[in-house]
Formats: sequence, structure tokens, C-alpha cells
Amino acid sequence: MSKPKVGFFDFACCEGCQIELTNFGDAAFLELLNHIEIVEFREAMSETANQLDIACVEGSFTRESDRARLENIRGRSKIVLAYGSCAAITGINALKNHQSDYKKYVYGKDADMPHLDSAKALPVSSVIKVDYNVFGCPMDKYEFLDIVSHLVHGKEPVIHDYPVCMECKRRETICRYDEGDHCMGQTARAGCGAPCPADGIPCEACRGFVSNPNEEALKKVLMEKGKLPENRAETKSRMFTANMRRDAQ
Repeated sequence: MSKPKVGFFDFACCEGCQIELTNFGDAAFLELLNHIEIVEFREAMSETANQLDIACVEGSFTRESDRARLENIRGRSKIVLAYGSCAAITGINALKNHQSDYKKYVYGKDADMPHLDSAKALPVSSVIKVDYNVFGCPMDKYEFLDIVSHLVHGKEPVIHDYPVCMECKRRETICRYDEGDHCMGQTARAGCGAPCPADGIPCEACRGFVSNPNEEALKKVLMEKGKLPENRAETKSRMFTANMRRDAQ
């Protein structure tokens, strides 16, 4: 039986998730290479393919000129996997949706040059059908391996949809609020293993929100337990979840 053909593509992003892939070197990834054939990957090869079993797309949709390319990828792929928060939920790219003059702020006198054309940042799913998401900034390489391995073996991948607080409890990590700090773990999507709180760093919800997050409760606890001023508690979650919030524009 032939190996599934897999391609990797990038749009508006830092390409950090692709770099995370090239940083693989452990036995698990090497074993995966025995079961898939990478036929398109700009970071590592120049070849292209007509048909793909799995297309892995990194980065947000920010230019109308990219629509045709996304549609082409969807058209020649059996499964589309949005990997990394930029592709799955727009991530930090969505911050610009809350700024009126971001192009001039970033590019100055060159803001109107054609190659810098950019519009509202959106997830890949706003343009094409996405079958599965790998969340995170960058995505967790072992979660990516698990999902792709499930797909290769014809199994339904497990996509986590519970808060990071549950993973902190499993690790017996002291809550950041008990340390006089703040955290967004109560509404953040788990699946990363909660390494940040375990290292004394508040969760910033880089994997986005769980389904139906209680944003009012998050704001309240950030103010009352995290001691953040109201304006900061209100906007705290914009870093990675600006397009998931109720006030998303």
C-alpha cells in the first residue's frame, strides 16, 4: 500500500510551526516518516504534488489574493489540517483587527505598497473547509504527531476541548492565583500539558478558548484574584483569542 502523500503550506505567520516540524529528531517523528510521504514542503524541498492525502496549512488568511491558493489546496487534498493558532483561530494576527491604522504604524511611508496589502486577519476555515485543527503557538509537535498518526491509521483524532486548569490539577501544579499571579487557564483550551503554569508562567491561552468560554467569569477573576485593572482584564485575552471573543470585529 502506498504511503499517504502529505504537503505543508504557509500563509500569514512567522512559520514557527513549520520550523517546529523541522526540529523533530526523535524516534516518534522518524517512525512517522516510515508511514507518510512528504511531497510538498517549502521549508525543506522544492517539489510540488498534484494530489494530497493530507494538507497541513499554517498561517492566517489576510489577503484576498491568497483565496485562490487556499481553494487550490483544498481542491487537491482529501484532508486539510490547520496547524498552529494562526491557521486555526487567527492567533496574534487578529490583534490588527482592533487597530485602525496598523499598516502605517508598522510600515510607515511604505504602508500603501502593493506587496504589503493586508486586510482583516481570519482563520483558514473562513475560506475553506478545515477538517481538523492543531492548536498552539507554536503547535505542540507531539500533538501534531498524534493527530497525523490517527489520520494515517484511519482513526478519528482526539481534539481536546477542556480547560488548562484540568491539566494543572493532573500535574499537581500550584495555581497561579494562589501565588498572587493571574492566569487564563480556566477558559484556555488544554492539550499542551500546561507547561507554562508548571514553570511559574501564567497561561496566555495560546491554544485559544474552549467551546463556550465564560468570558465574564474570566474578567471577574482576573480583576478580583489576579488584581488586574478593569481595562487590562477586559483586553487580556486579545493576544491569542481576539477573533474568538464576543467583541470580535
